[in-house]
Amino acid sequence: MVDTQPLSLEGQIEAILFAAGEPVGLAQLAEWLEVNHSSIDAAVDALSAHYQQRGITVLRHEDRIQFVTSVGAAPVVRRMLGQSGATKLSNAVSEVLTIIAYRQPITRAQIEAIRGVDCSTLVRQLQIRELVVDVGRLDTVGRPVLFATTDHFLRQFGLSSLRDLPPLDIPLLAESDDDAAPKQTSFQTVPIEDTPIG
Repeated sequence: MVDTQPLSLEGQIEAILFAAGEPVGLAQLAEWLEVNHSSIDAAVDALSAHYQQRGITVLRHEDRIQFVTSVGAAPVVRRMLGQSGATKLSNAVSEVLTIIAYRQPITRAQIEAIRGVDCSTLVRQLQIRELVVDVGRLDTVGRPVLFATTDHFLRQFGLSSLRDLPPLDIPLLAESDDDAAPKQTSFQTVPIEDTPIG
């Protein structure tokens, strides 16, 4: 029989973080859950304490929180993703990284419009490798997360700046529509899949 007991405030926040899969603002939580900010702070602290010895943890950065893998889980997660030792990027991850590098800042929906398939797992892999980071939100409906490359990306590929990237023709998206279709349907990625990731 399904448990229909009402969830605690911590349980509701947990469900939201799990469903969101990305950082959620504390003010937004307070609005959605119709409670004050101090109640949200207390619930987040309790949730963080609950997850201290688990494989995932609550990451709080300024006024946003999200679920992330815990530091202790990093070795097994790297093995699962094939990152033990000097591993290489798969073609699919390489394509997503190429799109982000050349079109940053860019939303996941824009990346998917170019590739034509879901990219959420691939973007997360790039975040775990610290090659891509969340740099804010697009000022449009839903305020989707914008992604860009990191200093670690530049170091890994021997670049002093993004200006050092070789010329590459990546499909453009209509500037006014986050979910617009690409103007082109294919592109060639730079051969970054051959570069070891340390």
